[in-house]
This record gives sequence, C-alpha cells and structure tokens, in this order.
Amino acid sequence: MTGVHSSERTFAPDFPVDVAGVLAPLRRGHADPAFRRTEDGVTWLAANTPDGPGTLALRRPGGEVRASAWGPGAGPLLDGVPALLGALDDDSDFTAHHPLVAELRKRMPVLRLGSTGRVWDLLVPSILEQKVTGYEARRSWRDLCRRFGEPAPGPAPDGMRVPPTPRAILSIADWEWHKAGVDGARRRALVAAAHAAHRLERAASLRGKPGRDLLRTVPGIGFWTAAEVAQRSWGDADAISVGDFHIPSIVGYALLGRKIDDAGMLELLAPYAPHRHRVVRLLEAGGVSRPRFGPRFAPREYRDM
Repeated sequence: MTGVHSSERTFAPDFPVDVAGVLAPLRRGHADPAFRRTEDGVTWLAANTPDGPGTLALRRPGGEVRASAWGPGAGPLLDGVPALLGALDDDSDFTAHHPLVAELRKRMPVLRLGSTGRVWDLLVPSILEQKVTGYEARRSWRDLCRRFGEPAPGPAPDGMRVPPTPRAILSIADWEWHKAGVDGARRRALVAAAHAAHRLERAASLRGKPGRDLLRTVPGIGFWTAAEVAQRSWGDADAISVGDFHIPSIVGYALLGRKIDDAGMLELLAPYAPHRHRVVRLLEAGGVSRPRFGPRFAPREYRDM
C-alpha cells in the first residue's frame, strides 16, 4: 500500500446532488478496477492526474460530501470534487419538448452531468468500447488496468488499480494486446492517443465542439469516441454519441414509439440543442430501454483468432 497519509476536504453543495447517480457514467462495469462502491456507501475512484496517480473516496453522511484522497494526485482530485459532482452543470435554459422528458426531469431533479476535468483516463475505455460488445470492452479494460496500471494509492479496496498511463500503453507488446482481446484497429487508436496524450488534455479546457474536434484529430477517434469522453470529462450536455448501437433505438422508442437511425435521432433531438446528451442521460437514468427482439449480439473472442 502506498500513500497511506490522506488529505481530506468537505464539500457543501448548494444544489441537490445524487453522488451515485452523477458518478455512474464513470463506472465501466461492476468489476471496474478503477471504480468501486462499497457496502458502506463509499465511492472510490483511482485516477491519473498531472501530479501523478491518486485515489479519491467520497462519502455523504449527511448534507455534506466528505472527500478523502491519497497519493501524489490527491490535491488535484480534491480540487476537482465540486465539478465531479456537477457544480459546473447548468440546465437553466433546458426546455422539455416531450411529455416523457418533462416527466423524467421532474422525477429526477438531482440528475447532473459531472466533469472529471481529465481526458486520458476516459479515452482508454472509450476506445476499447469501439464497435464491440460491452462485455468485450470491459474485459479488456479490466485486463489492461490489472496488468499495466499501478495499485491504487491508500487504503483502496482490494484489486483497485489506476488506469494505465500513456507510457504504459506504449510499452504493451503485440502479444499482450492479443491476450487482452484488443484488435488491431483499437490498439492503433490507443497507441496514437498515447503519443498525443499531453496535447489532448487541452480538450477539457476547450470544452464543447472545439474540445471534441481536438480529440478527433487523432486517427481512430471519431464522433462517438469524442462524445463519450466529452460527456464525462467536461460534462458536455450536447455531446451526442452518434454511431452508438443502442442509443438511437432508446431515443426512438421513448419519444416516437419506434426504432430510428442516427439521422432520425439527430433530427428528433435537434430542438434540445445544446442539451441533446442531457435528454439521452435522462432516458437512461430513468430506465428507458428499447424492446429486445431476437438473440443478443454475440461477443467476438479476439484472443482465439
């Protein structure tokens, strides 16, 4: 165990906040090595920061949020807690154009879009999720974190790891990518992103379309990946995940009662700009899903190829 000494800070939000709900998009599956929520209600995150790796623990015994952090990255992680919990999110100009959207917003007034303020830790799992099943992507994410990420500093729950750094990604041999189940297209995108990682962090300060455009200058990072990072890095309320296998159907069935494609989704959500992603988040958090017809998409086993 490293970085046993902790730094602590208390955050008293002046807005209603659901800690579990605002952090939910950061979790990559129930066995995510970089994210854990323990039975005592503490949320743990392991992350890379400009100062180095760190672990953040958030607990809410009452109205205040108590944050503890360990490791070289403790300071940046504590400084980022308000934004992480949605302090920068502003939906004051949001208008619900559909009864279901209005109902969900009324039912979930505490739903906010959080901002980590960092890019790299979000970029790796987002690239891994390109054009594969969630099961495949999460398996690869777990494998890369466990084999190439550092142990989470401090008294983090057993098995927690900091996501692999750009240097660690560049050190991975071909056979190790194969063992992790990562195909050639995704590994090339990860390597290209690792080479450009330092300048890509600027996307979080650019925000909006300029930030997404900066991410897309890297080969292998398209509209979908840039949006997935933007939603979490700077709480981009308008970053719609075009090219997603599920989202157009969720939006279509929820708002029209039928399946639609990306073009139809963009047309349907156009009146909501600059809050198109917020609508999707409301639908997802509200448990809206598309009807299931036929067998599920079968994952591919790249390790056997």
